[in-house]
Amino acid sequence: MIDDMGGYRFKPHEMPILPGSPANPDHPARRRVAYLLIGVFLGLVGGAQNGFLLANAAAVQAKMALTPVETGWLTVAFYSTYACMSMLLFRVRQEFGIQPFVRWAMLGLVLANFVQMLEPGYYPELGARAVAGIVASGLSALSLYYLMQGLPAAIRVGGLVISLGLVQVAFPLTRAISPALLVDGDMSKVFQFQFALSLLALGAVYLLRLPPGIRQKTFEKLDLPSITLFVVGVGSLCAFLIQGRIQWWDTPWLGLALALAVIGLGGSFLIEAHRKNPMLDLSWLSSRAILSLALIGATVRILVGEQGFGASGMFSALGYGNEQLTGYFFILAGAALAGMVLSVIRLDPKDLTRPVLFAILVIAVAAFADTRTGVMTRPQDLYLTQAAIAFAAVFAMGPVMMEGMLRALAAGPSFVISFIAVFSLSQSLGGLAGISILSAFHTIRLKTHLIDAGDTLTLANPQLVDALGNAVRRVAPIQGDTLLRQQTASANVMQEVGREAAVLAFNDVFFLIGTLATIAFAVLFIPWLINRIRGHNPLAKELVFLEAMLARSKQ
Repeated sequence: MIDDMGGYRFKPHEMPILPGSPANPDHPARRRVAYLLIGVFLGLVGGAQNGFLLANAAAVQAKMALTPVETGWLTVAFYSTYACMSMLLFRVRQEFGIQPFVRWAMLGLVLANFVQMLEPGYYPELGARAVAGIVASGLSALSLYYLMQGLPAAIRVGGLVISLGLVQVAFPLTRAISPALLVDGDMSKVFQFQFALSLLALGAVYLLRLPPGIRQKTFEKLDLPSITLFVVGVGSLCAFLIQGRIQWWDTPWLGLALALAVIGLGGSFLIEAHRKNPMLDLSWLSSRAILSLALIGATVRILVGEQGFGASGMFSALGYGNEQLTGYFFILAGAALAGMVLSVIRLDPKDLTRPVLFAILVIAVAAFADTRTGVMTRPQDLYLTQAAIAFAAVFAMGPVMMEGMLRALAAGPSFVISFIAVFSLSQSLGGLAGISILSAFHTIRLKTHLIDAGDTLTLANPQLVDALGNAVRRVAPIQGDTLLRQQTASANVMQEVGREAAVLAFNDVFFLIGTLATIAFAVLFIPWLINRIRGHNPLAKELVFLEAMLARSKQ
C-alpha cells in the first residue's frame, strides 16, 4: 500500500528502502537544503527533550520542592519510554504510514512541552517526561528521514551518523544555553523555550512534508503482550539503575525492581522466540556479531561516563555552576559536532572498526591525563581532554550503528526492528549503567579517602595546625566570639578536606575509565589486526549488498 502520491509515479530508484520509511525522490537543490536544515533542527530538538531536564535538574527539584528520589523518577519516566519505543514506533510507521506518524509525534511533542510550560505539578510532569521519551525517540527517526531527503544518494547512509550525532551535540548545547534561560532559578523561561522549539518543529514539518512511503500490515495480536512486558522490563531496569545510585544499592525494593525487569524482559523474549513473525529475532540478535556490536556500543557509552559523571561531578564538587561552565559546554558541543562531521567524511564501510579503535584510544589517553586534577583545577584546564572525549563519543558511535544497519539490511528488512531495539537499549542502558557504576565506585573511593584523611587530622599534624590557624585568621574580621571563630574555622578546614577527598575520588574514576578503555582497545585491536593480516573482511557479504543498494539509487 502506497500513501497518497498526488498523481506522481516514483521511479524504481526513488522507492523506499523499507516499509515505513519515505520514498527518496529527486528533489531540487533548494528543497534538499530545506530538508537538510529541518533534519538538523529536529535532531537537536529531540536531544534537547532530555538535555534541558539533565541540565536543570537542581532547578526543577527546587522549583517543585522535590526530593532527590522524586527527581530521579523524572529521569526514570523519560528513559523507560525512550529506551524501548524505537521498536514500537517502527511498527507504527509500517502499519499506518509516515504522515500519520509525523502528526502523532509532533502532537506529542507540543503536548508534552505545553504541559511542562503550565507547571501543573509533579505527577503531570512525570507523565510529560514519559511522553517526551516517546517523542524524542520518534524525532530521531524523523531527523534521519529528513536528513536522507537532503543528502546526495552517495552519502545518504551518512544520515544515520548525523542523526545520532545531533542528539549527542544537543546535551552540552542545552547546558551551555540554560544559564541564559534560567533567571533566578526560575524554570519558566526554559519550559517556554522548549515549547517554542516544539512549535517551530511542528511548523517546519507541516510546511515541508516527507514523501509518502510503503505501508504494510505488521501488527499482530501477540504484539501487545510482548511490547507490554518489554516496556515493564526496561522500565524496571531503568528504575534499578537510576534509583540505585540515589538511594544506594542495598535498598530492599531495588531487588524487586531487578526481579521484575528479568521477568518482564524474559517474558517478552519467550513470546518472541515462539512467534512465526517476531519483532525481535532472538536467533539473529544472539549471534556473535550482533552481541559484539551491542557490547561495543554499551562499552563506549560507559566510557563516555567519564564526562557525564566524572568531569561534571568534579566541577560540581569544586563549586562550579552551569553559569560558570558555559564556555566549557560550548566547547564540548563544538567537539561533538566536529566528531559527527568527521565521522561522516571518514566513514568507510570497508573498515568500520578502525574509527572505533581510534575513539577508544582517545578516551583512554584523555582519561589518564585527567588523573592529574586537583582542588585548584579550573574548567579551562580540562578543555582539551574533555573536548577529545566529546569528539570520540560521537566519532565512534556512527560506525557502530552503520555496521549494525548493514548487517540488518543484508539479513532482511524484518531484522531492522531487531537491530534498532538492541542498539537503542545498548545506548540508553549502557549510559545509565555507566553512570551508576562510576557513581558507586566514586562513593566507595570517597569514603576511603576520607578515612585516610581522618587518620591525619590530629593536632600533632603541623599541616593541620597551620590550616586551622589560617582559617581562624580569615574568619576573625567577621566573627568576634573566640569559640564561634574556632568552630567556623574547623568547619571550613573540614570542608576543604572533603573537597580534596572528592577530587581524589574523581581522579580514581578517571583512572578506572582509562584502564577500562585500554582493555577495550586491546580486545578490539587484536581480532581487527588478525583480520587485516589475513585480508579477511567480516562485512564482505554486507558490502556486496551495500554496493547493490547504491547502484539502484543511481539508476
